[in-house]
Amino acid sequence: MDHTAVLALFDRDMRENARPFGTDSVVERVGGVVRHVGSEQGWNGVLWSDLTEADADAAIAEQRRYFARLGREFEWKLYGHDGPRDLGQRLLAAGFTPEPAETLMVIEAGELELDAEPPPGVELRPVTDAAGVDLMVDVHEQAFGTPGTALRHQLLDLLDEAPNTVVAVVALADDLPVSSARMELVPGTRFAGLWGGGTVEAWRGRGIYRALIAHRARIAVDRGYPYLQVDASDQSRPILQRLGFAPLTTTVPYVHAAP
Repeated sequence: MDHTAVLALFDRDMRENARPFGTDSVVERVGGVVRHVGSEQGWNGVLWSDLTEADADAAIAEQRRYFARLGREFEWKLYGHDGPRDLGQRLLAAGFTPEPAETLMVIEAGELELDAEPPPGVELRPVTDAAGVDLMVDVHEQAFGTPGTALRHQLLDLLDEAPNTVVAVVALADDLPVSSARMELVPGTRFAGLWGGGTVEAWRGRGIYRALIAHRARIAVDRGYPYLQVDASDQSRPILQRLGFAPLTTTVPYVHAAP
C-alpha cells in the first residue's frame, strides 16, 4: 500500500469532500475550511482545512463566531499533516482544549484476516433497533466512562433514515452486553470507518475486539469498500498493527466549549 497516496485519497474522500454524518446534518465549505454542522446532540466541527500562516487565525475566529451563534460546542479535528505547522498552537491560543491524540490507521480490506471468531460463550448480534442501540450505549458508557447520549441519537437516526450507511454489532455473554462496535459506510467513498470498538474491563484481552474487526471487515469487503480506516487510541493501536493496519498520520481533537 502506498501510504502517501492512500492518505491523499483519504483527505479527498473523507475530509475535503465529506458527507453529512446523519440526516439532520449538513457539510459546508467556507473559504479554506470544511465544517460539519449537526444537531445539538450530533457532531459539530471542522473536518478539513487548507490554511496558511496568513489566514489561519482569521479562519479560526470565523469558526468560533459561527458555532457560538449556534450555541454549540465544536471540535476542530487536526491531522498531523495539516498546515500551517503551528495550527495546534493557534487553536490553543484561541481557547481550544486538546483531547488525547489518536492515530489514523488504514488497511486494504482484502489483506485482513477475516476468520477471527469471538471466544466461546460470546455471541455477536447485529443491532437493528432501539433495544440493540440501548445495549450498545450500555457498553459504551461502561467501556469509555462517557455518556452515550450522542451515540444513541446518531445510531437511532441512521438506523431509521439511512440503515445502509451503518453496521452496528454488540457482543453478548449470557445475554449481557460486553463489547460493541459500529462501521460507517459513506456512499461514494472508498473507506469503511471502524468506530466505537469498546469492551467492558472484565472481558478485555479475550479476542472480542479482533472478532468485531473481522466481522465488520467481511461486510465491508462484501459491499465493495477497498479500505478500512480507524482512529486508533494508544490502547488499540498495537492490536491493529499486529493485524496489518498501517499508521498514516496522527489526529488530535481540539474542542471549543459552547458559549
